[in-house]
Amino acid sequence: MKRVLILGATGSIGVQTIEVCENLGYQIVGITADKNYLKLFELSKRCHPDYVVINQQTGYNNLKEMLGNHVLFGTEGLKEVISESKADIIVNAIVGSAGILPTIEAIKHCKRIALANKETLVGAGEMIMKLAKEFQCEIIPVDSEHSAVFQCLDGQKIKKIHLTASGGPFLGYKSSQLEAVTIEDALKHPTWKMGSKITIDSATLMNKGLEVIEAKWLFNVDADKINVVIHPESIIHSFVQYEDNSFIAQLGAHDMRIPIQYAFTYPDRYENNFNVMDLVSLGKLTFQNPDIDTFKCLGLAYDALQYGNTMPLVLNAANEAAVQMFLEEKISFTKIWYLIEKVMNNHHNIYTDDISEILEIDRITRIRTFEGGNKCQ
Repeated sequence: MKRVLILGATGSIGVQTIEVCENLGYQIVGITADKNYLKLFELSKRCHPDYVVINQQTGYNNLKEMLGNHVLFGTEGLKEVISESKADIIVNAIVGSAGILPTIEAIKHCKRIALANKETLVGAGEMIMKLAKEFQCEIIPVDSEHSAVFQCLDGQKIKKIHLTASGGPFLGYKSSQLEAVTIEDALKHPTWKMGSKITIDSATLMNKGLEVIEAKWLFNVDADKINVVIHPESIIHSFVQYEDNSFIAQLGAHDMRIPIQYAFTYPDRYENNFNVMDLVSLGKLTFQNPDIDTFKCLGLAYDALQYGNTMPLVLNAANEAAVQMFLEEKISFTKIWYLIEKVMNNHHNIYTDDISEILEIDRITRIRTFEGGNKCQ
């Protein structure tokens, strides 16, 4: 029986990971969360982990009373559960750049990471992949697009990777229409049910931009070999184009449990009772180029990848701060990419593989973005 540790268990990926473990009969040895202690309590009663970790003091105090001594707190608690749980698989479903340090720690104590935290590779991709090679730790992607590419690769030389995107709720909108969109509008994703941050990223196309950077590190390809295609039906999760212009695509239902399970069982496949795609009822599948003039975040991500060094880290940190401000109704939707571009233009781009410096640049970038956002009000 495989032992699984879930970092970020209360989010949609974390909860679906528990369902996958139940299907496979895997043991969940630990679950963690940032602050949702009630959900963490509910999940702990469901899967009976050895360890429960929470990052908020009030939540920790409450969980200690509710669950007893196996509750741990904060960064040190996270390190302890990663090192002591003896997990075979660690799932990183933490949201944002907060997932970087846990990934580094997990690489040192685990043979396989099921990675759902794309910001880890966006902010510190080169360092992470070097560490994974040094410690012989597999990093298997959980994102549906990267899982699709991973499944399509056959060891042959590739010409291009094509990442598909639904286009989000504002597909076809022009810049003038985006000025007045609301939070409620932006959270209405047409095909996937996800957390609020990633749903907003999908609406701006930043999610796809981050995935482009992630793909560069996961599959060791240059930016000019990674293409984005709008595919509103979200049935083809991504496809690979080979040197002879053959295309191999991966199709599947809108069910994240399928790529999660494959990250667990690779290279094998196991039966499940998850959603099954009905090919006959699919109808027409459509494709189009992204409108990067209107949805500027995708272009900014390509720019960050071209600049390299710490620019992708700054792109991500500025985006997280700007999205937070939008969700708090402090800035308009179009100000998200305005702030990101402004912060990127003022960044002194350097190379570093020092994690303390990476985290400090991340911190300063957020401060600058919040300051810029406050001036917009």
